[in-house]
Amino acid sequence: MSSRISTQTTVMPNTDKISLRTWVAVLGSVVGCFMAGMNVHVTNASLPDVRGSLGATFEEGSWITTAYLVAEIIIIPITGWLVSIFSMRRVLMVGTSGFVLFSMACSLAPNIQTMILARALQGAFGGVLIPLSFQLIVGELPSHKHSLGMALFAVANNVAQAAGPSLGGWLTDAYSWRWIFYLQVPPGIVLLAAIGWSVKPQPMRLEKLKQGDWWGIITMAMGLSSLQIMLEEGGREDWFASSFIVNCTLLAVLGIAGFIYAELKSKTPFINLRLLGRYNFGLASLMQFCFGAVVFGVVFLVPNYFAEVHGYNASQIGAMMIPYGIIQFIMSFATPRLMRWTSARTAIVAGFLITGLGCLMNIHLNPDAAYNVIVPSLIVRGIGQSLVVVALGVMAIQGLEKDQVGSASGLFSMVRNIGGAIGIALSSQIVVEREKLHAQRIGESVTSFAQATQERLVETVNMLTHVHLDHATALYSAGAARLRQQALGLIDQIVRRDALLLAYSDAFYIAGLAMLTCVLAGFFLRKT
Repeated sequence: MSSRISTQTTVMPNTDKISLRTWVAVLGSVVGCFMAGMNVHVTNASLPDVRGSLGATFEEGSWITTAYLVAEIIIIPITGWLVSIFSMRRVLMVGTSGFVLFSMACSLAPNIQTMILARALQGAFGGVLIPLSFQLIVGELPSHKHSLGMALFAVANNVAQAAGPSLGGWLTDAYSWRWIFYLQVPPGIVLLAAIGWSVKPQPMRLEKLKQGDWWGIITMAMGLSSLQIMLEEGGREDWFASSFIVNCTLLAVLGIAGFIYAELKSKTPFINLRLLGRYNFGLASLMQFCFGAVVFGVVFLVPNYFAEVHGYNASQIGAMMIPYGIIQFIMSFATPRLMRWTSARTAIVAGFLITGLGCLMNIHLNPDAAYNVIVPSLIVRGIGQSLVVVALGVMAIQGLEKDQVGSASGLFSMVRNIGGAIGIALSSQIVVEREKLHAQRIGESVTSFAQATQERLVETVNMLTHVHLDHATALYSAGAARLRQQALGLIDQIVRRDALLLAYSDAFYIAGLAMLTCVLAGFFLRKT
């Protein structure tokens, strides 16, 4: 191996000896993966403060996240193609520089329009960081180090999910929401230095631009961006009651269908969809899609649960996520050893099983279920998620040719992000619809004629007056009319709270069943 990494299309080392420059490049790319992963979630706990500061409506504020995700999901699949033209070094350097620059632009944004534009450009430049981290790990490390490389990849992805809300919430409460975007600057500088030192410059192959699969790129961009917007905005726009959502859905269907057709027919596709026909890679990608949906959905549900049900602020929500990050950090490095003792397939099956059980721990939520219930389930899910991320990545890439690593990394990251977008949308919609259903069912039994309701009303009136009134006085006297109205308001709040608790329980139940389904799929993976 040369003293510096020479990556045009990623080349596997010819020796098991790994140079210092290779490790610096891999670790640097992991830092980039962490930056991009954290940035997806870092604004979650701070959006109310951002909206208030910029004078934005709720709908406008939602585009702060949507713009980033739309741009990122377009860039991820074409990253391997960009590397084949401009070289690994240039793509990483430009991507990192742009990511840091537009992170600072987000912090300095004077209005919501500037913020949305800066977030979109931040997502576009940062979109290369996750698939290139995967590509460097697979392409530069020998096969016996892939499990360690995937452990680093898992740390970057999993810890970022917990670190984003935690750091974002703390910085927002302690200083200002503008500080959360400066989090990207120090690691960005570290990554630029690492890539600049360890990755050798390569000549560009601009002739590939003329031969580019432009029809595939255009239809992919149209399809995936429309899908992302439809999923992000659907709940706020009342789904298919909105002509905007209907139009986005049509564009998504046409774009994705055109993309698939173009890639299967093209002689030089920018991403090789036929890899999904490989048994292990295809099955692992399907499991990755489901895994992304559940993980992103749960990470969305937990902060909202704490805020809606228990009224936690941003820093309190962030603190609840810290154990989740710590256990994933530990388990990510323990997983390679566990895989050596057993096998990658065993780790995958165990990981999905543990993740599913962690979700099912939250199917009987009640008013007392706060950190005492949610945090233990987060820890259990963290153990399972670490096993899945490391082992599933190793199993997916086994047997792939060297020149297919770029397409494989783009596809594997893309299906995870698409699954995540669908998971967040479904989680949100499940909670909304099930809350309505449960409120209706509970309300059918809570009527003014029901004996239990009358007894509860008397108890509530007595609690408000701090005086014991008899049954008739509390229910029918004119003097207690105002108190009865207050008591009915409190009972209505209790009904809504109980309906919300049942709705969140249902969402966790569905997530748990999805993970248990993946347990069965894990047994069908072939050992290689």
